[in-house]
Amino acid sequence: MGDICGIYLKSEDAPVERVVFTLAVSVCLASPQKQYDDHSQQAQQYQEPRERGHETSTYIPIIRYNKEQGEDGSYKASYETGNNIISEEEGYLKNLGPDPDAEGETLNGQVQQGSYSYTSPEGQIITVNYIADEKGFHATGDHLPTPPPVSPEVQKGLDLIYAGIKAQE
Repeated sequence: MGDICGIYLKSEDAPVERVVFTLAVSVCLASPQKQYDDHSQQAQQYQEPRERGHETSTYIPIIRYNKEQGEDGSYKASYETGNNIISEEEGYLKNLGPDPDAEGETLNGQVQQGSYSYTSPEGQIITVNYIADEKGFHATGDHLPTPPPVSPEVQKGLDLIYAGIKAQE
């Protein structure tokens, strides 16, 4: 009868021929024709161009941009834009002491500190100062809320709790 999808059918197998032929065609049709990964399918998706006639944007120039990179991992970066955004940051590697997982090695952590400022919609200049180190990220600014001071009574209670925890260790 012939070769179908790599299976050669003989004419003398007539009763079984239809079943085998049907199975062979089913297998051929069910087998994947071409494999695609998700990335190639996503890249081939067509998207309609968006209308830009109603959108407006204002060009804001970068007035100043500086970046210095040290060989020891330290850096300094700053920029200023035409709409009065100013940012300054510096970073360095800090020795955090011996590495508990690798004997004879030391741990280093990146410390970053800096500030940025911008003008709020109300016209107020907002300034944020920050530091990020082994203790986390800490930002300060006059516009940021601060917790109320802890009363002496509450502080005494916290001190007693802390002392009790230390005594159990």
